[in-house]
Amino acid sequence: MTPSRARGRAEAIPQPVVAPLTKAAIFLVVTANPIAEGRRAIHSFCGNLAALVRSVGFRELDGSLSCVVAFGSAAWDRLFGPPRPAELRPFRELVAGKRHAVSTPGDILFHIRANRMDLCFELATQITTRLGSTIAPVDEVHGFRYFDSRDLIGFVDGTENPKGQEAIDATLVVDEDPAFAQGSYVIVQKYLHDLAAWNALPTEEQERIVGRRKLTDVELDDSIKPDFAHNALTKIVEAGREVKILRDNMPFGSAAQGEFGTYFIGYSRSPRTIEQMLENMFLGKPPGNYDRLLDFSRAVTGSLFFVPSASFLEALAVQGP
Repeated sequence: MTPSRARGRAEAIPQPVVAPLTKAAIFLVVTANPIAEGRRAIHSFCGNLAALVRSVGFRELDGSLSCVVAFGSAAWDRLFGPPRPAELRPFRELVAGKRHAVSTPGDILFHIRANRMDLCFELATQITTRLGSTIAPVDEVHGFRYFDSRDLIGFVDGTENPKGQEAIDATLVVDEDPAFAQGSYVIVQKYLHDLAAWNALPTEEQERIVGRRKLTDVELDDSIKPDFAHNALTKIVEAGREVKILRDNMPFGSAAQGEFGTYFIGYSRSPRTIEQMLENMFLGKPPGNYDRLLDFSRAVTGSLFFVPSASFLEALAVQGP
């Protein structure tokens, strides 16, 4: 079976995009060596990634280990050539005053999830060891689930995530790009928080900025919620229907270095949904009515990737470059 045939098969199997939330994660972004040997090595590795995840995960059956691998726009052309996913493109940089959604390098994303960090770490080690000099690291973030799924700013994160069939419908490509059915788009950003400034705000002001009650996680009533609230600007409605994405954000940080952050990762059937959210946040809706969280949080990375189906990856092992 060739990769192109795997792309178009109606029965293509997706990667574990909608896997349950876990207690730990590693977000690994790398660049790929463009030489032919590197291309062959990456093809072979991707074709056998599922087996590697099974081998590592078998050491702790309740660990819920999974891995999603995704590819950036430039890397897709170098590694696979045409055809390419219909909406795969570089991350769109946004600038408005001091607010800057940066675009940073990244050819391949590995989103590793488990209920134990040792499983995530072992798989990341196996990935980097096996790929060796064919990749170069760009960014590696170790995320953790913080108490009752809260961000380091103290609010519950991911409350509105879709579940079940709704999550599948929100994230997986179907008829709109049949050659890449069961694939998904993913955008990642690493945010650093000024916690000292944030914690100096009264709780009521924090709640107005986020759009939810801090203790109970109950959404503010529309009659008192500001139109600049984070959850107001990130709600996308088309034809009278809210368009959902699947987030699996994780806190990360280094207490000794005073680094406190959130790793945003959003899966969507089309990147346009998350791109619109970011435009609303950084530029404002209407322009100037921006997300006040950005007065306390700054994005230091930004990349857009496509997640091909598991069937596409498996076909690489038998076909080769």
